[in-house]
Amino acid sequence: MSKVHLVCIFALSLGALLFGDDAAEAAVIRAPVARIHPVVDTVHGDVRTDNYYWLRRRDDPEVMEYLRAENDYTRAMMSETESLQDSLYAEMLARIKETDLSVPARLDDYYYYSRTEKGKEYPIYCRKRWSLDSTEQVLLDMNMLASEYSYLELGVYEVSPDHSYLAYSIDTSGAERYTLYFKDLDENAVSRETVNNVGYQAAWANDNRTIYYTVLDEAKRPYKLYQHILGADSSEDSMVYHEKDEAFWIDIERTRSEQYVLMNTSSHRTTEIHYADADSPQSGFSIFRPRETGIEYYIDHRADKFYIMTNDDAANFKLMEAPIASRAAQNWQEIIPNRDSITITGFDAFEKYLVVYERREGLRNIHVIDMVKNTEYYIDFPEPVYTFWLGDNPEFRTDLLRFEYMSLITPGTIFDYNMATRVRELKKQYEVLGGYDPEQYCSERILVRSEDGTLIPISMVYRTGVQKNGNNPLLLTGYGAYGFNFEPYFSRNRLSLLDRGFIFAIAHVRGGGEMGKSWHTKGQFLNKKNTFADFISCAQHLLEEKYTSHDRLVISGGSSGGLLMGAVVNMRPELFKAVIADVPFVDVINTMLDPSIPLTVVEYTELGSPFEEEFYWYMKSYSPYDNVSARDYPNMLVVAGFNDPRVQYWEAAKWVAKLRALKTDGNLLLLKINMDAGHEGASGRYGYLKSVAFEYAFILKVLGMD
Repeated sequence: MSKVHLVCIFALSLGALLFGDDAAEAAVIRAPVARIHPVVDTVHGDVRTDNYYWLRRRDDPEVMEYLRAENDYTRAMMSETESLQDSLYAEMLARIKETDLSVPARLDDYYYYSRTEKGKEYPIYCRKRWSLDSTEQVLLDMNMLASEYSYLELGVYEVSPDHSYLAYSIDTSGAERYTLYFKDLDENAVSRETVNNVGYQAAWANDNRTIYYTVLDEAKRPYKLYQHILGADSSEDSMVYHEKDEAFWIDIERTRSEQYVLMNTSSHRTTEIHYADADSPQSGFSIFRPRETGIEYYIDHRADKFYIMTNDDAANFKLMEAPIASRAAQNWQEIIPNRDSITITGFDAFEKYLVVYERREGLRNIHVIDMVKNTEYYIDFPEPVYTFWLGDNPEFRTDLLRFEYMSLITPGTIFDYNMATRVRELKKQYEVLGGYDPEQYCSERILVRSEDGTLIPISMVYRTGVQKNGNNPLLLTGYGAYGFNFEPYFSRNRLSLLDRGFIFAIAHVRGGGEMGKSWHTKGQFLNKKNTFADFISCAQHLLEEKYTSHDRLVISGGSSGGLLMGAVVNMRPELFKAVIADVPFVDVINTMLDPSIPLTVVEYTELGSPFEEEFYWYMKSYSPYDNVSARDYPNMLVVAGFNDPRVQYWEAAKWVAKLRALKTDGNLLLLKINMDAGHEGASGRYGYLKSVAFEYAFILKVLGMD
């Protein structure tokens, strides 16, 4: 059957849904069928046939026709939920204070903040001088910038040290290639000078004329550092550094002390830092410690010393110090040693304090060291399951530490903590409109034994009164990669599920960093299958303990969490009623064999290189696309971004095409391609809510709760 014929059937069927035509009602809505065009590849003696390789040709009209047909099919199959989607969107929107203000952060004589206005998609960035009662100055109105685009994302946002200039960058496609602009804040005028193809970060020198920025290679890796002088043509910018190792990328930042600019070149397992005097931008960068494979270190500055967090002979990291004048590794002195049960995840230096971020038993802690009084303590938190994020702390000479605290039932709450008096001041709790009462919800943390005996944490939240009788709908999610910690965060949107009787659960599987550095290493390279086994064990435990049942269990994950979804649905499809895979990394072998794809080479330091036989066969054993077989699969919604540079759209498209050809069930299989977006989906806040409403409507539909 030709694709044109299929599209005609689709149009006839859609007409039946929309207009109730009697003749059309007899037609059946059929999913698009991708043309089979075999491509044979041979690696390590393994002959592989890829029938859908042609879907990579993004400029091919036939590919575009196929993707549009998939989107049309998804709309048709979800058309009966349109009123439900509208209701869910209205519910979630009604909980948001649409016109709102962030907590202003003081730096020198200015207070910087952002605000939102009802009906506008994006924030407005502002400042006031001297006092919060002063006249507002709008620095950047994202809504005005977005007026000509269907997508807008802010990258760099850096004000010069004298507060006279703003460097900002925007991406208008989701492809994560930004253009850098400069605005004279005194004149309220944007300069004509621009820099194209820049990365995500930039840093000013103290002369207020020099700025450092990164540019991207063809694989969208920040690989070169340039120095730009305000007023000069960008073609005259001088290259400061070229990172030639394709597994490394460049980050650039200033120390809070404003004394140094730091260039960090890193892979997933190795770092090397170069530093420059921010007062002398022409003096160049010096290397802090040459890279050694497997050695990570991060530095900050205060007074006459550098402070170093490193895993050198310290699996869970230790904190060191070294005099600026003699920074060689043999002169490093230990402040906090490596500890088996506590992982150091980061630190910040202030004029009088070191603030160290640690993780113990999966929970984050703040360890404050008073360097003047030579005392130390931990900040206490009130709930057994919680998380926090560091807030805006631009000042170096301060006693205040700002952080945002939250839990599965406590909305984001911003505190200024006085490190001298140990008193916290509540600055803001983000409102949940509509009468939210946290007493109506419960959270818990349980431990589940994986197949090798490892105890895996699960964080859960649900309405008070939910019973373990097997009747509860449950949404289980996970990630498990790069040492990323899946925090027990609060979500207003999630209330639309909890109030319908759902349990929401996070499986803190290996590959993440929730239980220390070893948690990451035991879920990468030749240990990657632990990630999938952990998730399956968590699902089985929730079923056995009657938190839910097979026909009420939904799972979801995005990006590397999408790899998790694809792997477990191949391994144990009968466990799940439905799966949502957002921007899923599922075509592992083909992607890892193509170094031209963005981030592929970087991924070698997480999963290994498929050009090495041992890693190739191991990857193939779990690659979701390569392991699709003729069997029943759950209901599935797969979401991708056409401009996504991290996980290419064709991974989702190929996976769905192969599933359609081989699966033996009659369950829903939907592909939704966001044609104007990238890895993060819709960029505006209202567009994002509509995306969430769509996914929730899918869940409720397949569970018969619509």
